[in-house]
Amino acid sequence: MGIATVNPATGETLKIFEPLSAKEIDLKIALGSATFQQYRKTSIEQRGQWLYQAADILERDSRKFGELMTLEMGKPIKSAIAEVNKCALVCRYYAENAAAFLQDVPVTTDATSSFIRYQPLGIILAIMPWNFPFWQVLRFAAPALMAGNVGLLKHASNVPQCALAIESIINEAGFPVGAFQTLLVGASQVESIINDDRVKAATLTGSEFAGASLAAAAGKQIKKTVLELGGSDPFIVLDSADIETAATTAVTARMLNNGQSCIAAKRFIVVESVANQFEALLVEKFQALKVGDPMLEDTDIGPLATSSMLLEIAEQVQETVTKGGKILIGGQVISDRPGNFYLPTILTDIPVNSPGYNDEFFGPVALLFRVKDLDEAIELANSTIFGLGASGWTNNRAQQERLIDEIEAGCVFINGMVKSDPRLPFGGIKRSGYGRELSIQGMQEFLNVKTVWIK
Repeated sequence: MGIATVNPATGETLKIFEPLSAKEIDLKIALGSATFQQYRKTSIEQRGQWLYQAADILERDSRKFGELMTLEMGKPIKSAIAEVNKCALVCRYYAENAAAFLQDVPVTTDATSSFIRYQPLGIILAIMPWNFPFWQVLRFAAPALMAGNVGLLKHASNVPQCALAIESIINEAGFPVGAFQTLLVGASQVESIINDDRVKAATLTGSEFAGASLAAAAGKQIKKTVLELGGSDPFIVLDSADIETAATTAVTARMLNNGQSCIAAKRFIVVESVANQFEALLVEKFQALKVGDPMLEDTDIGPLATSSMLLEIAEQVQETVTKGGKILIGGQVISDRPGNFYLPTILTDIPVNSPGYNDEFFGPVALLFRVKDLDEAIELANSTIFGLGASGWTNNRAQQERLIDEIEAGCVFINGMVKSDPRLPFGGIKRSGYGRELSIQGMQEFLNVKTVWIK
């Protein structure tokens, strides 16, 4: 259907948008380029004031923006409002810390004075996903704008109204027109944008295929990219863990955003000695989840974002079962109501040659594995093309150290679920991408790290 708002809870098409023409795109790039030449000269203090105002607007209208997210991609309303408030947090974090992150760094050399200066690059293209339609954008925009860069947003085609709302927030906050612009364009138009000399770099959160496509196009132009791609995060439970707490957190970690999160725990790897207890608790807690209208405050699980995603998760489950996997709970499309609803599902006895063992599951499906010990747990955790996050549950310090050292991932959380935090760098390895977002490292990704030497 192209660029459109389709309510995933009902299947109703609410609004259709016409993609920008090549001429309209060129005008927006020209505006961004002209704005950058002036915007880069604004003070850190002024940028910070504008970003504080953006945070205030997000909090002021958190329910309105939350409802917009829920309408377009089906996130339960409680989670949607929490996402908006987290966006306000990241805005305030960079408003408070950018000056320290960007200050000159003196280095003692044979010069009278030598130092490192951080300077903006110009227009940064952000290609963002539908699953966290505000957070993914603002965690890019906040450091980029504070650094003196300007942004172009190519958002997912099923959340166009979220994309336009974010641009309006930044404009209302006081940033110059052209500092951040939304491009309502299809995927086929991205390569021509990255080919434009006025666009200096790009960041993408999305699928492995989309990341590879952008990286190839940008590579031809010798332009930097940051990629945050898929994940099949392990959630490892060892015998010294608090099993009740681990199981409770496991439900949240898997079902966040209706199970549609790159950093969701997807593979639950449990040692045999506590596997029966953990499995029983997990089934019990899955049974208690309420599936329904995402606009209702007591709904735990809403619809998948698109009908194609519903079909994909159903096919993955069915193929895994056909090859020998076992359904403990769920395993079905909810067919007695409109919308893209799938029952919370737990699969176990998962065969090596099945999707459950090898693929990323983007929906409310937990994959439960039993292992004999820590060695086997680490081996299974690393037997994937992905390396985004990992969660390990143990109160044994030696086991914690092994998980930290040996798990192949961009982040490892011990006795807690994987989450992004403005204070910590975020990103993956292997086919989960490269580069980092958030913290000082995320800001530095799109800066000219300039060496200055004065005799």
